[in-house]
Amino acid sequence: MASHDPIIKDERIAGISSAIRIIPDFPKPGIMFQDITTLLLDTKAFKDTIDLFVERYRDKKIDVVAGIEARGFIFGPPIALAIGAKFVPMRKPKKLPGEVISEEYSLEYGTDKIEMHVGAVQAGERALVVDDLIATGGTLTAAIRLLERVGVEVVECACLIELPELKGRDRLGDKPLFVLVSST
Repeated sequence: MASHDPIIKDERIAGISSAIRIIPDFPKPGIMFQDITTLLLDTKAFKDTIDLFVERYRDKKIDVVAGIEARGFIFGPPIALAIGAKFVPMRKPKKLPGEVISEEYSLEYGTDKIEMHVGAVQAGERALVVDDLIATGGTLTAAIRLLERVGVEVVECACLIELPELKGRDRLGDKPLFVLVSST
């Protein structure tokens, strides 16, 4: 089971949480969609989000920030730049030109894959995996497996939002997960 951080006591969290819009029944009935586009429109909340991640990872000797398509591409690059790490996109199949390495993972109905360029990371590097949200944990788990297959040490996973009722954290094994907002 992934380790669980104590609740973050920071006044910025309330502003971040309130900037995330909830859309009921999207994309299908029963889903409470966590819309981060409203957070991106709020420059203070967006900056506070990036700042909280940077404050956490600045001194952790991270070499690689691996961002999961697509919203991990929003948060990953500014974190990588601020902590002096390279950014590696983890993409859906057939989106990267050139030679790729892939990892398959299970979905509710079927499977999917996540890919990265061969040579984007090196054995022995330390990585942070970033996405906007953890639900079932399938994509994060696939990203961890993919990075570890090529000898990268995954230090932690970081997500803006967690849907704890879907128990994605449990699928991460012993990998720590840092979350700013837990959806209830």
